[in-house]
Amino acid sequence: MLSTLANVPPEPTQAGDEGVELLELQQLKTQVLDALEERKGHDIRVLDIREMASFTDLMIIATGQSTRQVKALADRVVEVCKALGIRPIGIEGEREAEWILVDLGDVVIHIMLPNIRDFYSLDTLWSVPELQPSRQSSRHH
Repeated sequence: MLSTLANVPPEPTQAGDEGVELLELQQLKTQVLDALEERKGHDIRVLDIREMASFTDLMIIATGQSTRQVKALADRVVEVCKALGIRPIGIEGEREAEWILVDLGDVVIHIMLPNIRDFYSLDTLWSVPELQPSRQSSRHH
């Protein structure tokens, strides 16, 4: 647990409120990643989309092998965040548990079944392509 949170967790705040500002983005990311790894999430990726979107800073994508595991991963993320005093802005997809989105404001977590993740391909959609050198710059004049 974070040393700044010591013995008593703060009162839960809505994600996006000043309570989230007390947690550094890096600390929040670390806690979410630990929660996903603890429940054996697969192919966990962190995408920094600050330059591409204004609605969040980081997108974390993970795969669960069954609807039961997808639900367990999301439940653990929410549990860890609540212990840190952060209440998610929203949670979508819990009923079907094929793709659950947990919105923490600065961090949005997508937990999906493998076939759903392959179909929607968020990893590719939100990836920044590597810049290729132009043909002129690669030629010697």
